[in-house]
Amino acid sequence: MPDRHLIDVHVLLTRDAELLLTRRRGGAFDGMWHLPSGKLDAAEDVLTAAAREADEEVGVMIDPNDLALVHTIHVNGSGPEPRLGLFFATERWIGEPSNREPDKCSDLGWFDLLSLPAELIEYPAAGIRGYHHGIPFSIMGWSALSPTPRRSTSKRSALAR
Repeated sequence: MPDRHLIDVHVLLTRDAELLLTRRRGGAFDGMWHLPSGKLDAAEDVLTAAAREADEEVGVMIDPNDLALVHTIHVNGSGPEPRLGLFFATERWIGEPSNREPDKCSDLGWFDLLSLPAELIEYPAAGIRGYHHGIPFSIMGWSALSPTPRRSTSKRSALAR
């Protein structure tokens, strides 16, 4: 059993009601859609990592201060080790998205949030659903008894409802 959890950062670039997705090339997820994303490096914070991944994968520059945490998911079974996925959204960046990793990505596309492609990898799909429905946290793949994504249960959010 692995003794650590990886931390992934995912970037939701949104314009109007559309979301940018990348199509994976090669490997187990060949042809499937995903978000610009990657693993946190040891010497960086999560906002810097998310901005770096957006630059590396789709060639846009993001000020880390323009990223908002919109969903967190604790995932088991999406790879060899459990992972914590942090999903950050922004409507602000510099540059036009382009495929900067043609060896890992075969295409980019803008999709309506209400009409995402069926070939979307389940892990990022869960994060996108959390973002779309305003659900801040979910878990996935831990057991058949895993709770479904839910709204915050803090006293503050309960009073705000």
